[in-house]
Amino acid sequence: MAGTRLSGMISGMDTESLISQLMEARKTKVTKVKKQQMKQNVKQDVWKDLNTKLKNLQSKYISTMRFENAYAKKTTKISDSSVASVITGEGAVNGVQELEVKEMAKTAYLTGGEVTNVSGVKGSFNALTSFEDLGLTEGGSFKINVGGTETDFEFTKDTTVSDFLNKLKSSGLNASFDEKNQRFFISAKNSGEANDFSITSNDSNGTKALSALGLMSAQEKSAAETEYGITLKGNTSNKVDGKDAVIKLNGAEFTSSSNTFEINGLTITANAVTKDGSVTLSTQTDTDGIYDMVKNFLKEYNNVIKEMDKLYNAESAKGYEPLTAEEKEAMTETEIKEWETKIKDSILRNDSNLSSISTGIRGAMSDGVTIGGKKMYLSDFGINTLGYFEAPDNEKNIYHIDGDPDDGNTSGNADKLKSMIASDPDTVIKFFTGLSQNLYDKMSDLSKSVDGYRSFGNFYDDKRMKTDYDSYTSKIADMEKKLNDYEDKWYKKFAKMESAMAKLQSKTNALGGLFGGN
Repeated sequence: MAGTRLSGMISGMDTESLISQLMEARKTKVTKVKKQQMKQNVKQDVWKDLNTKLKNLQSKYISTMRFENAYAKKTTKISDSSVASVITGEGAVNGVQELEVKEMAKTAYLTGGEVTNVSGVKGSFNALTSFEDLGLTEGGSFKINVGGTETDFEFTKDTTVSDFLNKLKSSGLNASFDEKNQRFFISAKNSGEANDFSITSNDSNGTKALSALGLMSAQEKSAAETEYGITLKGNTSNKVDGKDAVIKLNGAEFTSSSNTFEINGLTITANAVTKDGSVTLSTQTDTDGIYDMVKNFLKEYNNVIKEMDKLYNAESAKGYEPLTAEEKEAMTETEIKEWETKIKDSILRNDSNLSSISTGIRGAMSDGVTIGGKKMYLSDFGINTLGYFEAPDNEKNIYHIDGDPDDGNTSGNADKLKSMIASDPDTVIKFFTGLSQNLYDKMSDLSKSVDGYRSFGNFYDDKRMKTDYDSYTSKIADMEKKLNDYEDKWYKKFAKMESAMAKLQSKTNALGGLFGGN
């Protein structure tokens, strides 16, 4: 702060106290504006929270439910779930079908025999074991075929078990060597005949290597011994060939490399081969799925409407203003929280924009939908609000479904909605798609962009509120500058007075010295 500030030593006046009193009224004006800005900030926060809930309602439910495919829910029951499981897609057709599982898909798997050297002697081999350690002093090669793709593996006496494993993996197989059991375990990465694999020799040394590694069956060994005129000593392997799954659906045969089939909207996963005849698949409209969608939509809608009514009908918070830091120091944390909650809960009391939004949305819900020339309403589907005197505060505009077991108010009524979904799903779908479209259009209109006032997709005047908030910031800065200038002015005036009095006192003392002093 500019200027020299004197303490009133000459005049004997408490200048700090005097100036503080002069400033108090002007500081109160600044504080008032700051509190107005704080209220504006609270209002923005409450609108942001409510705006998010409105947008979620529109995007999560209303936007989707205005299209018929949102209601294309079907379910399929199977007479024996141990045989197969079924997922019902949008394209599934209602009806009963016969399913027979003939073959289960298998993944090609080779369990190697115990590794020996070429003489058939067992040892303690590991990943670093060389082919020379197996008695192979000369190189050779064998062929790895995975799903019809062939790869040659050429080895020398220095090639290791680890080198061989890496080649198997790079060829598209799962492969490991179990040192404890001294065996190779090799498998295809996917089931089915097309993913089967084989490992065969290209020459006699390749044959000896495969035999020592325990990767030849007894039949393969016999054929190799005849072809190359050699005797093979290694242990034999056991291999499960890759196979396709085979099912019959309504007499037509289908094959798949996995146990999963996608047929006419159904995803069928075979679990076991049928033993006696076939099982039945019964596909029908998913009454519970449509019902739950409508129920969840109404729950979300009710929460938003209840929140808006609560904010609009809030008790007055007259006398409650945002707290300054100094005011908070004199209060407990609980008192502060209760004070601020009171302001927040009442900030949109009797708000005209809030009223317009609530009225518009409730109007679209109650307006009804024309189907086949007949105007239908939510009440035609057993969905109603409670009586005015029966409904609790701020719940007079929320809907209840007759027969809803989770609703204590209407659980004892007949479940008209679920019955209509089962008996006349087309009417239910047409009504709720029409209702959702009306709601979507109304909410889109209520949240359209208004230049200088509202951003696209927002239900409140976010642009204008930000402008107002920024205006407060500028106004407060201007007022504080004027406040500082006013304070400096008074300090300067008192400084001049003290200076003048000091000069007067100096002259008085000088005269006193001339007329009576020694």
